[in-house]
Amino acid sequence: MPQLDVNGWPPQLFWLAITFITLYIVISRYVVPRTGGVIEARKTQVASDLAAAQKLKSDTDSAIAAYEASLAEARQKAHAIGQEVREKLGAETDKERARLDGQLAQKIADAEKLISDAKTKALADVHQVASDIAGDITASLTGIKAGAADIAAAVDRAAGK
Repeated sequence: MPQLDVNGWPPQLFWLAITFITLYIVISRYVVPRTGGVIEARKTQVASDLAAAQKLKSDTDSAIAAYEASLAEARQKAHAIGQEVREKLGAETDKERARLDGQLAQKIADAEKLISDAKTKALADVHQVASDIAGDITASLTGIKAGAADIAAAVDRAAGK
């Protein structure tokens, strides 16, 4: 094997050193600075993106706070409007109820008067009908037709008048 021949080592070591030094110079002067620049650019970009994200987060937080405040204000206004409408409708309902109660009371009074008048008329008619029936019964039982005044007096005694 030629690699193990000690006589061939010095030229191999010479070319190994030249190749190593050449590669070292190329890598240290061209590859590493470019890689370092890319890494530095990435660090700068990441820092910039994080700052932008933080700014957007703070903007979002302030927008949410403003939204919450306007929502609370809208709820408060809606509650106030609802309360105002309830009070207005309650007042209108009470007013309408009072008006209807007045109408109902008037109708009840009119109905009671009609009932009282009907009762009085009915009682007067009952007296007349009772007198007529009593006269007819007396005539059919006794065969004698009694006078209207006598029949009326008998019906009044029977009614407790």
